[in-house]
Amino acid sequence: MPRIGECCGLTDLKEKIRAAIANEGPMPVAQYMAICLGDPELGYYRTREPFGSEGDFVTAPEVSQMFGELVGAACVSAFERLGEPAAFHLVELGPGRGTLMADLLRVASLRPGFVAAARLHLVETSPRLRQIQESTLAGAPLKPAFHDTFDTIPDGPVLLVANEFFDALPIHQFVRTPGGWHERVVGLGADGDLAFGAGAARIPDSDVPDSFRDAPPGTVFETQPAANAIAEGLGERLAGDGGAAIIFDYGYLKSATGDTLQALYRHAYDDVLAHPGEADLTAHVNFEVLAGAAVRGGAASHAVLTQGDFLLQSGLLERAGSLGAGKTHKEQEAIRDAVERLAAPGQMGDLFKVLALASTPAPFPPFDSAS
Repeated sequence: MPRIGECCGLTDLKEKIRAAIANEGPMPVAQYMAICLGDPELGYYRTREPFGSEGDFVTAPEVSQMFGELVGAACVSAFERLGEPAAFHLVELGPGRGTLMADLLRVASLRPGFVAAARLHLVETSPRLRQIQESTLAGAPLKPAFHDTFDTIPDGPVLLVANEFFDALPIHQFVRTPGGWHERVVGLGADGDLAFGAGAARIPDSDVPDSFRDAPPGTVFETQPAANAIAEGLGERLAGDGGAAIIFDYGYLKSATGDTLQALYRHAYDDVLAHPGEADLTAHVNFEVLAGAAVRGGAASHAVLTQGDFLLQSGLLERAGSLGAGKTHKEQEAIRDAVERLAAPGQMGDLFKVLALASTPAPFPPFDSAS
């Protein structure tokens, strides 16, 4: 009997998408991505266990407890710089299995005032993942309240963390053709299968960054309106109520052309159109634009660090040494491997970037002065 999402060599969701295109015409890449990840019945995050060795990818918190612990230390430091408010909202966007928050709270519990003041909120739309997060946090000092969006977090200061959240939000792609820039769409090829194409609607050159105007045909550039809207709203919240945010994701520092949409299926890269609903779809985050959106909202943005620089400057090596003290050689090797994976160039260390936002431009170690 086939698994949920598999039928006759094609996913049920692929059949649903093909039928929609046949009836309504090609759909923008953003719509395709949103359906693949969030379809109420067959979407990836509704039907799959994406995280860990049994899923399609492993996130930094799953690599080692050290990641969440160092993020926790940074949150405690931010709490102190805010003047240790009597009450604040501790928020995580897209909490995965709840591992990051569990490790964060274990460190934060060393500062009783932090836990006493914190109200925990998890922004998660998947009922299945909410159950996993509740189980992971069953022994934590704070019980989470769940939200579908950040907009429903109650008023008050906010300390927010997000790891691999923005990369899963739908992006728009535009492709250069001899006739100008057109939105990239998913339609049906000559064989009836899904295929990329250029949509009929042309966008004006004024909507294209100046540096891309003379790009050759076939060039793709991406926009991230969904991510930018959330960042701008977060900036407004930080400016109005106070607080700080630390955002981890893979992406690039300056706007550039290129197709970054990718699929991960059983820990391997896959054709983006091959397994809708069964493969994780992500796109690299444009941190220059994301930070700019938060600044438009009123937040102060600090210089973006690589994940490796953030972790090393936050004490990763010292924590690894402490964690490995008295352990067996095999256990110490595992800790060294985790440090390498989290912080080394060519691995998560430089692929992932870290953006810090705050309500004021005051110094935010280990980040540079506000930009």
